[in-house]
Amino acid sequence: MNNTTILVAEDDIHIRIGLTDTLESEGYQVIEAGDGNEALNAFERHPPDLVLLDVMMPGKSGYDVCRAIRTKDAMVPVIILTAKGEEIDKVVGLRLGADDYITKPFGIHELLARIDAVLRRAKRFKSPAAKDKSKAPFAFAGFMVDPKRFKITGANKSFDLSRREIELLKFFAAHPGEVLDRDTILARVWGVDYGGTTRTLDQHIAMLRKKIEKKPATPIIITTVHGVGYRFESDE
Repeated sequence: MNNTTILVAEDDIHIRIGLTDTLESEGYQVIEAGDGNEALNAFERHPPDLVLLDVMMPGKSGYDVCRAIRTKDAMVPVIILTAKGEEIDKVVGLRLGADDYITKPFGIHELLARIDAVLRRAKRFKSPAAKDKSKAPFAFAGFMVDPKRFKITGANKSFDLSRREIELLKFFAAHPGEVLDRDTILARVWGVDYGGTTRTLDQHIAMLRKKIEKKPATPIIITTVHGVGYRFESDE
């Protein structure tokens, strides 16, 4: 057994037991929660290394729990579990700071791959060398990004950023003017073993545009290269 602890917040007891049995068989330590309030209490008592968070729970919804977790810990990975297929539900979860989402029903191998990818990314982000480098403020298209405060400021505006948004901006800043295909961005920002779809990336880009573009519907900073990916249109 390893020392990685996963908080499983799921009100459906059958799904929760299934997830717990699977994760424990993979060597993870598991903390269970059957509703939103219980999930927050468990998070505060025994801070986990990762949170699997169902959206539709009694007491507090998964969105409420995610928002509360992010006020306490900006780094712990959160994966949203949702039975809904609407894009808006996924976008809300990502906007609140979730690292990834997976739609029910899902294959257990896909879930394990997502967990592994997110944990690997979090570990690299927390390593001493990466931490020193990752905390340095950097400029992006007239804005200043402050990874320590998870903020982007400029043009008399200030917005909160998720860890994933910061990593995206760093990657774009390191490749000004280059056309970056979706798979390359996912591999570098989400990890080479990321098992999700490019739609996750598209939704993160849409959220970033709302923060840095004057007209998000017609972006001029992070532009779309149709059929390929995205390009950071740097003035430098």
